[in-house]
Amino acid sequence: MNATQSDNQTSGLEIISFFLGEQVFSVNIMSVREIRGWAPATPLAHAPRHVMGVINLRGTVIPVIDMALRLGLEAIKPTERSAIIVASVRGQLVGLLVDNVSDMVTVAESEIQNVPEVGATEVQRMTTAIIAKDKQMISHLDLESLLDEEGELAA
Repeated sequence: MNATQSDNQTSGLEIISFFLGEQVFSVNIMSVREIRGWAPATPLAHAPRHVMGVINLRGTVIPVIDMALRLGLEAIKPTERSAIIVASVRGQLVGLLVDNVSDMVTVAESEIQNVPEVGATEVQRMTTAIIAKDKQMISHLDLESLLDEEGELAA
């Protein structure tokens, strides 16, 4: 093993950060399969409000979640900067619509803080840590909370 491999294994958490409005969020890079440009989704009848619909990903139909709506923010108005982060959540591929992808970085343990307890909101249930990096406060999300125990998209 070379020094670079050793450093990467001990240096912290690898994340992909993204914007929803003015706020920065992140997910663990190990869950991410790819990042795609915005493509319209085909709506599904009776789907939860945050489920925009489905897209065809090389022959596999996957749901696309408006991450802003899922977190209780205003719906995303997709632009050419918008992206769909394709992630594996409990073995299921899910598309996460975000305003734009910001960065892929390794976060040191010292930059990871506990989430303050200020109420039992949905966002806090989905947020596993607050990352203080480069004068930004990044909410690190638990993608497993997007799906309920049966693997259905949580309402």
